[in-house]
Amino acid sequence: MFELEYKGGNTVVIATKKASLVTDPRQSVVGLKDLVVKNAIELATEARFALDSETARLSLEGPGDYEVADFSIRGIAAQRHLDAETDELVATIYRIEIGEVRLALIGNIFGKLSEEQLETLGVVDIVIIPVGGGGYTLDGTAAAALVRLIGPKVVIPVHYADKALKYEVPQDELATFIGELGAPVETVPKYKVKSMATLPPTLTLIEVTRS
Repeated sequence: MFELEYKGGNTVVIATKKASLVTDPRQSVVGLKDLVVKNAIELATEARFALDSETARLSLEGPGDYEVADFSIRGIAAQRHLDAETDELVATIYRIEIGEVRLALIGNIFGKLSEEQLETLGVVDIVIIPVGGGGYTLDGTAAAALVRLIGPKVVIPVHYADKALKYEVPQDELATFIGELGAPVETVPKYKVKSMATLPPTLTLIEVTRS
């Protein structure tokens, strides 16, 4: 059905047989080369992570409903991490449906979601969430609490300590989040989902090594 690769920071590439989707492709913010995937759907959780490359099939940033190739996408406005409740909502959470599998893409957001946001997000099977903390994004404790609240079968952590990356602030090691979540861990170079039936029956942490 699809396969997922982790590229560092908040960036993943989700590919089906017909199309590819890239999240937060502006990787220069973490010291890497911006990720350009020809004819891909570019999805940004904040405007500063958008690339809007000329070769993109479509560039999306912000709330709304979109149907593109194999992807059904819903953007939900959210409070950015450390912003005040009175500030404009400049972050976006995404619900991504690929066939019968539902994913949630969580960016650098405030750790508590409203009932309305959770209802709009709905039931999801896979959560992609930053866990590095450092005052920049959710830390291991807050990320684990949010994962339990959403209740997926799979969590894929992103945006954690990596010597090859230059984060704006130091990030926690992935081990911190693993310890807080307390779920079984599988490590893979790519995460491949063939069907809903191939997902684990209970919460599992999938560590996708950076490629």
